[in-house]
Amino acid sequence: MLVVWGKHDAFFPEAGAEGYKKDVRDIDYNILNTGHFALEEEYAFITRKMRHFLSSRNIK
Repeated sequence: MLVVWGKHDAFFPEAGAEGYKKDVRDIDYNILNTGHFALEEEYAFITRKMRHFLSSRNIK
């Protein structure tokens, strides 16, 4: 599972992401210094993470 979460998201606090680490073994866990719109703020990083994640699992 790929998790990319905004550290300063007022709607979905960082603590909400912690549960994924407890429940999922194979996790690529990323907390970014962003707000709710992490994709708008860090699109280049997130795009690279998504491409790498999908290609490493042979998903097209």
